[in-house]
Amino acid sequence: MDQVFIKGLEVETLIGAYVWERNIHQCLQLDLAMAWDIGSVAREDGLEQALDYAGVAEFVRLFAARARFQLIETFADRLAVALMQQFGMPWLRLRVSKPGVNPDCQAVGVEIERGCR
Repeated sequence: MDQVFIKGLEVETLIGAYVWERNIHQCLQLDLAMAWDIGSVAREDGLEQALDYAGVAEFVRLFAARARFQLIETFADRLAVALMQQFGMPWLRLRVSKPGVNPDCQAVGVEIERGCR
């Protein structure tokens, strides 16, 4: 199965388990790989059959703006389910990174896969 990807999408959200994190918005960085049949899209050379990656990015931004999770794991899992339902993709790999959490590394985060290729 072909993949459409979005790399380095930055969103603001309220996330964290510590008291001080519950009152501020933090930046998350996301990489998405989404299964999609690009063959039929390429043959038609039209937007009708293409995965709307601008729509996916906007959906993620709105999801993040409304989210109030403690854990990155919960954010990633719930976002993956919502994206697959909204856009009908059969498979998704999602990496969520939270930069600036630990001074000894660039970021911490999770990477999950959902669905079947």
